Amino acid sequence: MEENSTPIISFSGADILGGDSVVVYGLDMQVYPGQVVYIVGKVGSGKTSIFRTITAENPLGRGEGRVCGYDLTSLRAKDVPLLRRRIGVVFQDFQLLMDRSVEDNLSFVLRATGWKDTAAIAKRITEVLDAVGMHTKAHKMPHQLSGGEQQRIAIARAILNSPEVILADEPTGNLDEETAEGILQLLQQINREKGTAIVMVTHNRSICTRYPGRIFETRDETCQEIAL
Repeated sequence: MEENSTPIISFSGADILGGDSVVVYGLDMQVYPGQVVYIVGKVGSGKTSIFRTITAENPLGRGEGRVCGYDLTSLRAKDVPLLRRRIGVVFQDFQLLMDRSVEDNLSFVLRATGWKDTAAIAKRITEVLDAVGMHTKAHKMPHQLSGGEQQRIAIARAILNSPEVILADEPTGNLDEETAEGILQLLQQINREKGTAIVMVTHNRSICTRYPGRIFETRDETCQEIAL
């Protein structure tokens, strides 16, 4: 990671909206390639709203914001899918499509982001399933998988388009301790081997000490970098 490189995510004096009201005032945050960044704070303090601003799901309030080269203040609707293709998102509740197989879940995302070549799609699906240790699960339905396996598939989905950053919103929140540890190690491995930046929302501060990274805390309608 080069501090003089261009940040993947950059907010300057940015007001973060949750619905119609500001939930975080004056956010200053720069995330550089290859970094691990945590956002901690109480429920309802604006952590997920920051994620939704990064993915252009929520509009940016006052201030400046750039994500993967896109200016959030002037982002055109037709460019939102292009921005999202450069971001991988992992949710607490997996958000897999329950009516189709693992392979079809992944194929759906690739086709939705512009992939057309069937052979290339099949090859990429094999690659990401290998990367998350799920290469034997391609034909399984999500309900046939454990929670940890579903989250591994969700991570495979997040890395399909080789994103510059993975946003992980409480990715271990629904998992037991041992399974959660495996998911955290997998995310660290992706960060280490691929240089993919990780931005993780978590309420579990012990994660931040076991897997060190920069830490931002949301409180009192602000989000500031802190030291544990």
